[in-house]
Amino acid sequence: MKILISAYACEPHQGSEPGVGWNVVQEVSKYHHVWVLTSKCHRLAIETELARNPQPQVNFIYLDPFDFQIDWNQSGKKTQNWVYIHYYFWQIKAYFVSLPLHQKIRFDILHHVTYVKYTSPCFLCFLPIPFIWGPVGGGELIPANFCSKLSLSAQIYEFIRNLARSIGEYDPFVRLTANKSILALATTEDTAARLRQIGAKNVQVYSQLGISPQALIKLGDCINRNSSPIRFLSVGRLIHWKGFNLGLAAFAQANLPNSEYWIIGEGCEQENLAHLTQQLGIGTQVKFCGNLSHSETLNQITNCHILIHPSLHDSGGLVCLEAMAAGLPVICLNLGGPAVQVTEETGFKITANTPEEVIQNMAQAMILLARDADLRLQMGQAGQKRVRDCFNWELKGSFLAQCYENIYTHQ
Repeated sequence: MKILISAYACEPHQGSEPGVGWNVVQEVSKYHHVWVLTSKCHRLAIETELARNPQPQVNFIYLDPFDFQIDWNQSGKKTQNWVYIHYYFWQIKAYFVSLPLHQKIRFDILHHVTYVKYTSPCFLCFLPIPFIWGPVGGGELIPANFCSKLSLSAQIYEFIRNLARSIGEYDPFVRLTANKSILALATTEDTAARLRQIGAKNVQVYSQLGISPQALIKLGDCINRNSSPIRFLSVGRLIHWKGFNLGLAAFAQANLPNSEYWIIGEGCEQENLAHLTQQLGIGTQVKFCGNLSHSETLNQITNCHILIHPSLHDSGGLVCLEAMAAGLPVICLNLGGPAVQVTEETGFKITANTPEEVIQNMAQAMILLARDADLRLQMGQAGQKRVRDCFNWELKGSFLAQCYENIYTHQ
């Protein structure tokens, strides 16, 4: 079949959105001919990879609105604020580029992959071919009991985010995108509910994230984690909704002398978090590692014992899968993407009723895992099996290829 993929973010050897775009393209191209619309900012990395590993089944079409590109992987915060505006206009141009392309090639299926964002339209849905939307996310909200505990700036951020989400839902082009989708894949149940609300008729919950077979092998070959001290790990931008303050408070309450807490990432909350460690009396046990490359982060994961991921709204949470693949139990909140990934067999999903209750229950889980090496091993092995069985990119490629064939057969 001839598949047209919309992947604004698509780049090899990356995590996050570019990694999602690239891995979907790679796996789908094992079954079908693929044409990929993407931003010019990814061109150098893609063509460098294709020079090493030619892929005749894949054709990349690079475009940007007004020939103005934003490298969102390298840009600063101020530039990041313009990315979604750039993306909106990119979608419009993608439609006008794809229209003559479709008249020439006659695509069988259209699949929007990135951005993984349900409040932005995909103008390609107006092409006269079956349209798959997603997985898309963004329908998750911070629980109300946590909002009042946020700083004023964080509350303003969440208000603006919720307002933007509401405006996006009332964008007539977003509603047309939902209505025209023959299949809408949602990253979480929260987003699935929003997709149905705005007009999507056939909605399935399906994570956008996966782990490659090569990474599964590499992460599976880990050091013996019976070593001391016990290392807890959190990874992500140091911003309010990642909830690292909850993780630190729980670590302090757990009071585990022979243990450490490593935090990988940078962000506007770093100074506040560093100050919090001093207030809690855990400054000597907490290590802020700063920003690391993806490969360096994976190496650090294999040197730790337990992942702490207390994110308050997260459509994804790739680090949870990477930690599970490396045999780490995961302690997360029962919210968003991590709640889809983690099970009772692979970690602890903490109900997010109140901050105080979350801190107490996370501390209890930390104590239990720190003191029980057999439980860590059991959960770690269950996590590796779950990632192999449910989040392996090869299996996800097979799933999407089957979706294409079913849609094509029954159209």
